[in-house]
Amino acid sequence: MNIFIEKLCNKYKVSEANVQLLLECMEEVHFNKKELIVREGTKNSNLYLIKKGIWRGYYHKDGVDTTIWFASEGEAAFSVWGYVDNAYSLINIEAMCDSTAYCVSRSVLNNLFSSSIELANLGLSLMERQFIGQENWLISTGSPRAKERYLTLIKETPELLQYVPLKYIASYLWITPQSLSRIRASL
Repeated sequence: MNIFIEKLCNKYKVSEANVQLLLECMEEVHFNKKELIVREGTKNSNLYLIKKGIWRGYYHKDGVDTTIWFASEGEAAFSVWGYVDNAYSLINIEAMCDSTAYCVSRSVLNNLFSSSIELANLGLSLMERQFIGQENWLISTGSPRAKERYLTLIKETPELLQYVPLKYIASYLWITPQSLSRIRASL
């Protein structure tokens, strides 16, 4: 089993057979570094499974970008607003490096889910893991220990340091780039 499929199966607790069924219905797409996959204020109801690369979700307010998530190989990424409600996205999704992903529209995915209980369960698992990730992020922002949050992030996704500018990592951790520099210097 290739690393992408293995990561996908482990993260979302799904079988390789179901992942293969899903991938057969998806289109492989490529994005360049810094390319926006989803632009705030536009509709995008696609679900992406990242085969290679790192993406970030962020919003822009009062001249400041705030990163709310990172996704890497073997993870799903999508605009919740576009996917769930076919509404305008409140976030941007940007490729942090040249990336390859599998893409499927919500309508195709819904047809797949209605055709197979296994695929419907896969979809449920994808959504549940997204919710857990968001709640973990929300809880960690209240943590008084930015150093602990940084160490956890780097342990879970070490490739971030290779592709993501430190200012985006600092934003995700809710600290200034200067505070992140001090944390990194102390390690």
